[in-house]
This record gives sequence, structure tokens and C-alpha cells, in this order.
Amino acid sequence: MVQTSAVKSAEILNGSEILVRSLAEEGVEFVFGYPGGSVLNIFDAIYKQDKFKHILVRHEQGAVHAADAYSRSSNKVGVALVTSGPGATNAVTGIATAYSDSIPIVVFTGQVNTGAIGQDAFQEVDIVGITRPCVKHNFLVKDVRELAKTIKKAFYIAKTGRPGPVLIDIPKDVTAAKCEFEYPKEIELRSYKPVLKGHHGQIRKALKLILGASRPLIHIGGGVVSANASELLQRFAYELGVPANSTLMGLGAMPSDDKKFLGMVGMHGTYEANMAMQECDVLVAIGARFDDRVVGLPSNFAQEGRKIIHIDVDPSTISKRVKVDVPIVGDVKVVLADLLALLDETKERPDAEKMAAWQNKINSWRAKDCLHYEKSNKVIKPQFVLEKLQEIGGDDMIVASDVGQHQMWCAQFLKFKKPRHWITSGGLGTMGVGLPYAIGASVANPDKTVVCVTGDGSIQMNIQELATAKGLGVAPKIILLNNQYLGMVRQWQELEYGGRYSQSHMVPTPNFEVLAKAYGHVGIVVDKPEDVEKALKDAFGKYKDQLVFIDFHVDPTEDVWPMVKAGRGLTEMILGSEKI
Repeated sequence: MVQTSAVKSAEILNGSEILVRSLAEEGVEFVFGYPGGSVLNIFDAIYKQDKFKHILVRHEQGAVHAADAYSRSSNKVGVALVTSGPGATNAVTGIATAYSDSIPIVVFTGQVNTGAIGQDAFQEVDIVGITRPCVKHNFLVKDVRELAKTIKKAFYIAKTGRPGPVLIDIPKDVTAAKCEFEYPKEIELRSYKPVLKGHHGQIRKALKLILGASRPLIHIGGGVVSANASELLQRFAYELGVPANSTLMGLGAMPSDDKKFLGMVGMHGTYEANMAMQECDVLVAIGARFDDRVVGLPSNFAQEGRKIIHIDVDPSTISKRVKVDVPIVGDVKVVLADLLALLDETKERPDAEKMAAWQNKINSWRAKDCLHYEKSNKVIKPQFVLEKLQEIGGDDMIVASDVGQHQMWCAQFLKFKKPRHWITSGGLGTMGVGLPYAIGASVANPDKTVVCVTGDGSIQMNIQELATAKGLGVAPKIILLNNQYLGMVRQWQELEYGGRYSQSHMVPTPNFEVLAKAYGHVGIVVDKPEDVEKALKDAFGKYKDQLVFIDFHVDPTEDVWPMVKAGRGLTEMILGSEKI
């Protein structure tokens, strides 16, 4: 049952006009889309309005990725609009990517006329059935009178509780049908009531455990960023003097250069982050889900006795892969606020002597310098490019990354000091997101510098979006770490398959400099270490207002270290010096 309150209007509108007016009521500023036959009525209505801007992408996957990044970087709901059939199926990868990382987007798909559904009509697919496993919820609207209410529900579901994508499938005849327009002011779904307030007794129990701990550790997940809880998290960590590590998605929730921050944990995490994860006596997981890339082999993770506190808005994530001792279901921002309120009531803090000993232990792990790499004046090392990017780009740039070795190097070598400045595909690991992510982030943050770090495999998957960037006039800087391989695949083949590089050598590759220029942008090739700094300075200075595509020819043999092989535990890391 749905309860709503709405202001009624005497206006009679068709479905397309209702959709446009509903988006305006939701405060939507941008819609990323691509037209087709079943949504032409909607695009005609968009043409006649001035409440939001439609951004024409060059592929439906790019539309959903751009809407996803818009949401990640702005804390607003992203919106995409595509046609039926192949338009809808092209959007599925973007929807699944957003679902894996709990990103709130609403995707509208066109559908054939209601009478033709199930008749194998031209460009008909059951997109509701196809996307059911990778959306938070989806709808097929068969009655125009249900459209406004459905849109209100979609936005509410997408952004509340654990966020996620919602799809609305609209048949073409529904977009033409007319009814009286009314948009709900509020909506309540009796079957959907996310728990926001944590159990007070559990919160007290958690704080008691933390205050009595000798080796406490905070484990930061992407939920901290989603809930806008970074400031509360930092205050909590500083008040207690507790060190913290982070998942890939949690980077930026605590400044990367903070002395209590141990870096990313997991398969390519730092030595100190992984060792602390195993040897702490109380682990406080906040907005994280103990992903397989984070904990490695669960049986190995469970070998070390520790008390685990797990705070998450989604009860299904708690004790799903790792058994926890103190589960707290609730919005992490609300729970952290309650924890801090309880902390303010007591003068008790973790034992200073034990905490000093714990910090000394962490410092001994840090001393291993697990991110060390061999510098060279003959070949460009990808880590060197990123160090220079950090130096020249500054702390306020937004970095959108594709997926692969370059993604892991970004997580290791770039210093994220603020939330929502790191945009990447974590759960699904989707190659091709980088460029549309950079476009979406640029649209959401026109006053900030946006950088896309990518590889020669990833960039070719959605490179057509260079045309979208040109049409919009946005100017992200494209940092291509070009090693002529599917780098992460090559690394696994080196370690696990005897160096048999089956289908991972990406040759021939295009002349990216010329290709960038063909799309109307600045193209630069860099193949010497001494030219790296100048190219980056030109990108951020001389060509500040233009999209600059820098093709860095990097060492093709460079690997990402440390590494925990699949099926191994966090303490079984291979450091770079141990790779043989």
C-alpha cells in the first residue's frame, strides 16, 4: 500500500509531459540520454521545457555511467533516459555498476506499446526481467495515471536506506496517453521502511568494547561517503585516537595523508592496513561489506580472534561473509552521531599506553615501505606519473578512474583528502567507466578540475564519449597509462599462468594523440620520463580550459604490489621484492 499527499492540478498532460514535470518537481538538473523510437514523445517534451538540461551521450552505457558519476560526486540522484530494446540492454552494465556500489540513480527506459508487450515486437525486451537482479527496484508503468506516483516512489527508493538504481520502463502509448497531473509531495511505502536509528543497547555495547580495546581499528567503507558521514567519522577516530583503514570505495572519507590512516586494505592494500586488519582486537566496520577482495579467504580472516562491530544500513550485509559480534543496523551517520553523544558523556578513553604500543606495531609494518618501486630514467613508471599528477593537480581535483592496474595505483599513490573526490567502479569492476565518469563529475562540479586515469584497454570501451565532452565543453584531463596490455590480466598471467599472455597484448593500438585531435581535443604523447612533468603542467596550465588527452607510454612489465593472490589470506601478501 502506498500513502501519498499531493497537490492536485487542473492540468491535463500526456505521459511525456508528466515525466518532464515530475523530474522538475524532483529538482533534476541534468538527464543523460540517447533517443530512439519508443521515447520520441519524451524527447519532444524535453525539447519544449527549460527546467533541466538533457545531455546527449554517444552510447547508452555512457549515459548511465555519467549519471552514476554525477550522483557520486554531487550527492544527488542521477538520471538517465534510453530507448527500448538495445538501448535498454546497452544500459544494463551501467545499472549493474551502480547497483554494486550502492549509487542512487533513476533510469527511464522506453518500451513498446502495451498491447505489443509479449508479442516479440520490434525492439522489445523484458528489461524489467533482465534488470531484476541488479536494481534496487524496478517498475513497468502500464497506466499513465500511475506515472507521476511511480516516479516519486523511484526517487524515494533510490536515495533512502542503502541507495541504489531504480528503473522505470514506460511503454510508448503511456507517454502519449493523457490524465490530470498531480505530483505527490510526500510518499510512504508500507512495505519499505529502512531502519535509520541504531539500537541504543548495541551502540552502548560497541562503545564499551572500543574503550576497552588494546588494538582497535576502524574499517571505513563506501557507506561512510554515501551517508555524508566523513566529518563524524573523523571526529570519532580523532577523539578515540584509533587508526583506520579503508576499502577502495571508502577512500577520501579520512584524509589519506593523516598519520592514523593506514591506506587501502585488501588484495592490493598496504602491508600495514592488511596486518592491522588481522591483528586488531576490536574491529569497527562502518558502511563496509567485507567484500572478498577486502578480507581474502574468509577462513584465514577468521583465524585471528577479534571482536567485530559492524554498522550498516542494510541488514543483509551483516554476517554475510564474516561473522560479527555486535551488529548495528542503521544509517552510519545517525549511528556515529549517537556513538559520539555517548562518548561525550564519559571521560573514559582507550588505555594510552596500550594505544602507543599498538601505534608502534603499526609503525613497524609501515617501515616496510610496501609501495616502493624502482625508479627509472629510461622508462616511464606509472607510479611516477601519478606522483607527479598529485603534485601538479593538487588536493582538490576529482579523480575518475577506469578499472585495472591504473585503478590500484591511483588508490595507492594518490592522496584523497575529501569524500566524493574519488570516482571508480568497485564492486563490479567495470572497464570503460572512466571517461563517462569524468564527464558526469565535470557536469556536477563545473568549478573543479576533473581527471580521468585510464588504461589503453579501458579507454577504448567508451572512447566515443570524447564527442560528448566536446559538445558539452567540459575539460577533464585524460591520463592514459598506456602499457599496450590488459595490465591486470597480464599480471595474473605472469603469476598464475607461467607468463602465457593469452590475448592480453593490446596491439595494435590507435594513435591516441591523433584520435583525441580528431574529436577536437588536445592530444599529447609522452614516452620519456623527463617529459612527464611538462606534459602535466601544460594540461593544467597552458590548456586549462580544454580536454587534454595525454598518452603516457609506461613500462609494460610493471606490476601492482603488494598483492594477495586469490584464495589466500591477508597475511599472505606478496610484496614487490618477493614476487619471484
